[in-house]
Amino acid sequence: MKTHKLILAMFMLVAVSVLYTGCEKDEDPEPQNNENQNVNAAKDDAIADKLFSELTDITDEAMRGQDKSYKDFVLDTIFMGPCVIVTIDTLAFPFTITIDFGTENCLCNDNKWRRGKILVEHNGPYWAVGTVITTTTDNYFVNNHQVLGTKIVTNQGLNTSGNPTWTVHVDGQIIKPDGGIITWIADRMREWAEGHNTLFIWWDDVYMISGTHNVIAANGSTLSATVTQALEFALNCYWIKSGVVEFQHSELPLIILDYGDGTCDDDATVTINGTTYNIKL
Repeated sequence: MKTHKLILAMFMLVAVSVLYTGCEKDEDPEPQNNENQNVNAAKDDAIADKLFSELTDITDEAMRGQDKSYKDFVLDTIFMGPCVIVTIDTLAFPFTITIDFGTENCLCNDNKWRRGKILVEHNGPYWAVGTVITTTTDNYFVNNHQVLGTKIVTNQGLNTSGNPTWTVHVDGQIIKPDGGIITWIADRMREWAEGHNTLFIWWDDVYMISGTHNVIAANGSTLSATVTQALEFALNCYWIKSGVVEFQHSELPLIILDYGDGTCDDDATVTINGTTYNIKL
């Protein structure tokens, strides 16, 4: 009887051990964790893309107001607001623009909080082919994300569609409120697709952005990105309205970030290994 009970106990122990080992093999959280990391990396890219893009939009907005009373001008701006001080020195080239949001968070017209300065230098007239516009920042934050680095925009004249174009090089970083750092390096083409015939009405302006960039996300993921469908930046919308970016990594599956069909919202999707995730930007 004792022998029988011993054999039975040993059999049950082996059975439990096999069952436990089988469960361990079925439960493999690593792919899910990897996909979460990739989704977060794509979100970091979207944050950096928007913040570096709007540097030029804000600068253009400041330049368009130089012939107006600034007090009246800021009431009709998209990005800035009454707490902003714009200083433009156009006496000689290179001329400079300083856009100062102050040292405390200021609620701007696009409902984002900003502080710090955007510093801009033009080496020639805005519309002249070859003019280089260099933008840097001084303790500049958007919704407590610090924007660092240099953005260089070079006028390339009109394209075959008759639209103004610029090449854009960005070498910068975003420090997130939690301390995470996004490194973002880009070489792109910026096309002013709509609204350039109505110079003093910017609500109808639409820019299409193409090109490539590299991003190191806050979680350490390093990705090479190509814009496969031009990104649509409309100044009457606070989000990227449409466009597709594909991310490549030698050890990761293809990641596709899709901003949508042109609806103005903060919705986008990230597709990895055939699975699509809805995200908020």
